[in-house]
Amino acid sequence: MAVTGLLLVGFLYAHMIGNLKIFFGAETFDHYAHWLRTIGTPLLPEAWYLWIQRAVLTVAVLGHIVAATILARRARQARPVKYAHRPKVQGSYAARTMRWGGVIILLFVIYHILDLTTGTLNPNGVAGEAYANVAADFAPSRWYVTLFYTLSIVAVGFHLRHGLWSAVRTFGQQSPRGELYARATALVLSLVLVVGYLSVPFAVLVGLVD
Repeated sequence: MAVTGLLLVGFLYAHMIGNLKIFFGAETFDHYAHWLRTIGTPLLPEAWYLWIQRAVLTVAVLGHIVAATILARRARQARPVKYAHRPKVQGSYAARTMRWGGVIILLFVIYHILDLTTGTLNPNGVAGEAYANVAADFAPSRWYVTLFYTLSIVAVGFHLRHGLWSAVRTFGQQSPRGELYARATALVLSLVLVVGYLSVPFAVLVGLVD
């Protein structure tokens, strides 16, 4: 679960950096979107890199879900008889909502693909016009899309914060001092991701990108 999670995190940061190119203007952002389709050429046919990437990410997501399901079943099997009285366990919000957060993220990914990848749900939805598609998507009149995007990205942030810390422990970090550093690093990385992703829709909403 840690390995597939880290693979997905790497993609999230790379995707965020690409998204931020929108602040350099329509020509730069559209050129970046076109460049993604040409990665690997002429060794690979055009757009093959994107399809390879999508295949790898799909396998990673499915592997992550399967791993989460297996861990949940093992946890139930480890305690087949319920506690007569179960005291509250001190834990973070992210840890308590990890599974629901994962469901929200999965639904968001499906919507995001239909919106900005296939253009099916995008009000502009023109292939090759990445800048215009994003600007149309988060227009002030579509505030509900920005709200859904915000809630989903915040869920990603909580999921990531707990997931990164858990991954570090999975890979062997157990010392109290190391745990403190791991928690702080996970928090900072999660905040950077959330701010980076939300800067785009809010820039459109307030007119910095139009």
